[in-house]
Amino acid sequence: MKQILSATLLLFGIMFLQSQTFTVEGKVVDFHDKTPLGDSQVRVGDFSTRTDAQGYFNLKNIPKGRYTLVANHPLCVSFTETINVAGDLQITLSLEHHVEELETVILHSAHKKPGSMVVKTISTEAIDRNSSENLGNLLTNISGVGTLKTGNNIAKPIIHGLYGSRISILNNGVKLAEQEWGVEHAPNVEVSNVDHIDVIKGASALRFGGDVVGGVILLEPSVLPKRDSIFGKVSASGISNGRGADVNLSLVKTWKNGWGLKTQGSFKKLGDLDAPEYNLMNTGVQASSFGFGLQKMDYKQGFAFDYYLTQQQIGILRSSHVGSPDDLVRAIQQPEPIFQRQFTYDIDNPHQDVDHHIAKVFAFKRFENLGKISATYSFQMNHRKEYDIRRTAELSEKPAMDLALITNTLNISDLIEREQWTLESGIDAGYQNNYSDPATEARRLVPNYDRYSGGVYSVFKYKLDSDWNFEAAGRFDFTRYDVYKWYNLRDWKDQYASDYPEYEVRVNKNRILTHPILDYKNLAFNAGVEYHPSGKFNLKFNYARIARSPNIAELFADGFHHSAGIIEQGNMHIKSETGDQFNLVAEKRFNVLDGLTLSVNPYLFLTKNFINQVPQGYTNTQWGGTFIIWGYQQIEAKMYGVDLDIDWQLSKNLKYKSRGSYVYGQDKTNNVPLILMLPPNVGNEIEWQHKAWSNFYLNVSQATYLHQTRFPEYNVRIRLFDASGTPYYQDVDISTPPEGYTLWNLQTGVDIAKNFSVNLAIKNLLNTSYRDYLNRLRLFSDEMGRNFILTFKYQF
Repeated sequence: MKQILSATLLLFGIMFLQSQTFTVEGKVVDFHDKTPLGDSQVRVGDFSTRTDAQGYFNLKNIPKGRYTLVANHPLCVSFTETINVAGDLQITLSLEHHVEELETVILHSAHKKPGSMVVKTISTEAIDRNSSENLGNLLTNISGVGTLKTGNNIAKPIIHGLYGSRISILNNGVKLAEQEWGVEHAPNVEVSNVDHIDVIKGASALRFGGDVVGGVILLEPSVLPKRDSIFGKVSASGISNGRGADVNLSLVKTWKNGWGLKTQGSFKKLGDLDAPEYNLMNTGVQASSFGFGLQKMDYKQGFAFDYYLTQQQIGILRSSHVGSPDDLVRAIQQPEPIFQRQFTYDIDNPHQDVDHHIAKVFAFKRFENLGKISATYSFQMNHRKEYDIRRTAELSEKPAMDLALITNTLNISDLIEREQWTLESGIDAGYQNNYSDPATEARRLVPNYDRYSGGVYSVFKYKLDSDWNFEAAGRFDFTRYDVYKWYNLRDWKDQYASDYPEYEVRVNKNRILTHPILDYKNLAFNAGVEYHPSGKFNLKFNYARIARSPNIAELFADGFHHSAGIIEQGNMHIKSETGDQFNLVAEKRFNVLDGLTLSVNPYLFLTKNFINQVPQGYTNTQWGGTFIIWGYQQIEAKMYGVDLDIDWQLSKNLKYKSRGSYVYGQDKTNNVPLILMLPPNVGNEIEWQHKAWSNFYLNVSQATYLHQTRFPEYNVRIRLFDASGTPYYQDVDISTPPEGYTLWNLQTGVDIAKNFSVNLAIKNLLNTSYRDYLNRLRLFSDEMGRNFILTFKYQF
């Protein structure tokens, strides 16, 4: 009887346990910012439900046992895990949201969450259409952006009147180190290999550096898909002005497991360019590039290695290098260049040869609570040789300047994202070494030096509600220059001996070797607000307190700058450049036809120690030639202006765009306008595009630059001799800007077969003769004339 009772009780106990049920409840959130994921499907065995708007779910009456839990949400990676249900469970499921980010090597934060930053983008389509252009010329399609040029092949961007080291250019996250030698060096990049370009106007992007007073230019690579595939493209352009060609090739292999391999190469060659009325002697260029990349990317972790090489040989307008004061006067005052020749592909002296290597290693890992931790190390090596017309043929075969610049940088950052706020913090460290080869037998433009730098920064963004976003950022930078430099003994005694006697090392006849060690500590911060009440209106305001250390050229330049055809003189008394910057952007969309968008961007920059470079006379050099001297000074300055953009979709196939900008710059110390300010300008374009007609498009554009009426007078008085040998002086105008001008361009293209397209561009359609105020060689020649560019592209 006892045995029967025991068996009965055991049977009822088993039945009781099997009939006991439990509840599984919890929340589904985004892995990185903890945002609730509503409408997610949660399944435990055969039991399923969906989350509410706040991400909560509740599954009841689940028997005890082991189950497979699966959670799904659109654009998320499915979550799968085995769970043991032996009681009520409360769990939080973190899903890897934003699947598209799995394919991204670098998070395009400027693209994704610009906040109060003023960001404009040049699209992949625009880059493809203008793949043979240099970076500086391509960026002029953005309002408020111009170029400081040295001839036609060397162009550097200007943003809101600021240029040089005040603007950072990042190629795939690597800040290009090439402006330490001055502003007359073209960025060593191949734009045809860039997916898109983000231009951040102003000093709001402190995570890219405390010296980005004017803005940041981000050259972003294409995103590699996470799938088994092989693809690429090849393009070939014929260029009429210069009678040259430009060829580009890229190839990509990707795998579903996240591995990716890419390579690219390009070659460009042009002979002498032509102005409308004459040949521009010695203005040819030969350039090539090569790139290689390997990556393994997942959502939670990844790494990438990239290598880039660019090589350039650039001819410098022959008429900008003259041998005597008489020739200098004649070259400036004569309407045509004093040196001309028949067309040739030869690149003679003066010219420059440039090699630029970049190697980058990037890695990241996401942690559920710590955020995304990233590390980037990059190595750069710039080798620049500049050849001049020297007193003897033997000397002319030697480079008159031979510089090797090695730059190492390391960045470690942490990005924490939550539903209402994000916090990005990081540290930067850098070491740079410059070596000026004395075998040139010419005075070194910049001395040998070591540069040590370090910085810490933090950027906080907070979403108050659906309409208001706030952000604040702070950054501290330390820079040390350890320099060895020879001065003329007289110059040292006149300028520095009383202030820096501790830097003196030894005297050798009329020269003195010095060893300056200069430290700069800079604190910068910014705060911004964004008001976005609807999809039709957006208002941004940003304030930045900037601080920038002077670069090596501003401090120590002392010699002939061959590419610009000037003598450059630095000033060791220069201190850090600080100032206050204000940016406001208002953007409104109207329901006019198929959509009209207006954007206005007024800005203001105030500084009491602006570093300015101005003409300070001329000199006859010891190696042969007469050139204007440009020196650095520190002044109180005020700059303000406005950018205007109109984007109007007139119909499904027809769109109109307009841009305009005005900048006012004033040297308050000397009560004169600032030099080299972008003239008032306006651009318009209209495009007809019909995708059904094999992606046919026709674009007509116009750019008008008004006469710059605000300029300082820094004319030079040159000593000449008459026929009897008696000296006299002649004032030469190097200050008055040229007249305004209007340029017309035309572009059209069509697909002529599957994956095969042709594009025709005509630049300076009317073959207008003009001179650009922001071209340092405008004193010697007109700009280049009409140019036909025919491009064939095949994608596979």
